[in-house]
Amino acid sequence: MAIITLVSAKGSPGVTTAALAAALTWHRRLVLAECDPAGGSILAGFLGGALDGPRGLGELAVGELRDGNLETAFWSQLVDLDAPRRERLLLPGVVDPTQSGSVTPLWQRFADFFVSLERGTPPYDVLVDCGRLHVANPPWPLLRAASVVLVVSRAELPDLSGAQATVKAIERDFAEHRVPAGTLRLLLVGNGHGRAEISRALKLPVIGRLPDDPRTARVLALGGTVRARRPLMRAAGALEVPVGALLDRRRARLAWPVAQGVPDAL
Repeated sequence: MAIITLVSAKGSPGVTTAALAAALTWHRRLVLAECDPAGGSILAGFLGGALDGPRGLGELAVGELRDGNLETAFWSQLVDLDAPRRERLLLPGVVDPTQSGSVTPLWQRFADFFVSLERGTPPYDVLVDCGRLHVANPPWPLLRAASVVLVVSRAELPDLSGAQATVKAIERDFAEHRVPAGTLRLLLVGNGHGRAEISRALKLPVIGRLPDDPRTARVLALGGTVRARRPLMRAAGALEVPVGALLDRRRARLAWPVAQGVPDAL
């Protein structure tokens, strides 16, 4: 199990839409955590605000600062997207801007806790929507703790320019904090330049491409019936294979024994 984060550059090409589509189609047991400092949108949009009382990251942060009970309070703040199976759970993001101040000092605490979920019974992956990176108080600890970081960008030149700046910022931060290499990938949205061309230009592998599918994107943003055979949902579901393969390779690399006196060549 793992932390998988999605982050966008200056614009917002649909990080939340991509994360929600993945959460609804992947076969992994997972928690989708809305950790965009600018606020979450799934609760009010896809779920239509139909919950009994406040719930989510903001409430969890306030409780943690007050009582330090994250381990026990966490599960009460989740929404079951596939009730009653509890295999696709949502941690809604902050809805009140005043809650952002409570969340910021806890990014590392949340990162450590999300990592611990792989040792739970049952274990969970955590799919983290980090929103745009270029905001005040971005959740850097969540990116550093991730096994996979997906930079989401449209495939047109203006968006790719912003994505390149985002990739460089992440690479600088990862080098400074000694984050193991190999976690960063591009996730493209819509038509435009080809995968190979973009990968060469940004010097980063492209893990997949989600198609423009306005009808499904609207349902994921505003609520309605999700149809599994729609292009966006099929492409999001197919993403699980390369992400899983990347996770397997990274685990194998980190677990490979290094002989005494012999440098690790991986």
